Amino acid sequence: MASEHDHLSETHIVGEDTQQWIVRVDDCPALEQRHISHVGVGDAAVPYRIVRTRLSGAYIHGALGGEGRMLLDGRWRTMRRNMMSFAPAHGLHAFHAVPESRWQYCWLRYLPSAPRSVVGTIAPIMQHFDPEPMKHAILGLHSEVFQGQGDTASCVMWVDTIERYISRFADPWRRDPRIVAVFDAVMPTLEQHWTIEEMAELAHVSTEHLRRISLKVFGRSPMQQLTQLRMQHAAHLLATTDVPVEEIAGRVGYQSPFAFSKTFKRMKGVSPSHFRQHSRA
Repeated sequence: MASEHDHLSETHIVGEDTQQWIVRVDDCPALEQRHISHVGVGDAAVPYRIVRTRLSGAYIHGALGGEGRMLLDGRWRTMRRNMMSFAPAHGLHAFHAVPESRWQYCWLRYLPSAPRSVVGTIAPIMQHFDPEPMKHAILGLHSEVFQGQGDTASCVMWVDTIERYISRFADPWRRDPRIVAVFDAVMPTLEQHWTIEEMAELAHVSTEHLRRISLKVFGRSPMQQLTQLRMQHAAHLLATTDVPVEEIAGRVGYQSPFAFSKTFKRMKGVSPSHFRQHSRA
């Protein structure tokens, strides 16, 4: 079945009326140490438009003011002040300015080698979260790299501040030791046949209580969260290795390659083989 977004192609249009302050990994070794490709702050207007048909590294985006549109998890959404989003690697991701409105934002893109790009605990998400501190840290790094001394210790301090702030947004589950106990055990063992009863035992709560905690933290049940982790890891393997689809299915807990393919297509919009083909292209 064709997706409504199949017409989208890789696009990078900035435009003369858009300003951006960017620090790339080549400018700052401290970014590479944290597996970060680049960070930036922008002030955009039409025709600003970005489309990534297969995002290679996880992407964090924060809206500082104005209004823009973002394609995340298969849906176009309006992004306004004090909203932040997380786009996992290996998915379709796009955003653009809208007519008669400027859009102020900041962002961070991880390298494919980053842990957040390989497998993480959150699905594509957009929620209210103030990105202003992240903006100031990025501008501090930009000033040190391009107007200051480029002092290594100072750069490390700014990058550390950026990463710590992003953790508040991207890792809220780390604040609940019950969820930590569950997913610290689950993430390295996605091939196992996990049940909600086993997860609840790790958390030392009832299955129903674990469901409530998981819905509050992730917006998904524990088993939905497990499926999300499995498909995210499968996408990484498809995009970065030549491991056969049948073997990938086993590595993420599916005895039946057919069941794996069906779940993958439902969540990613394309079959595993199609996903691999386009990722390589």
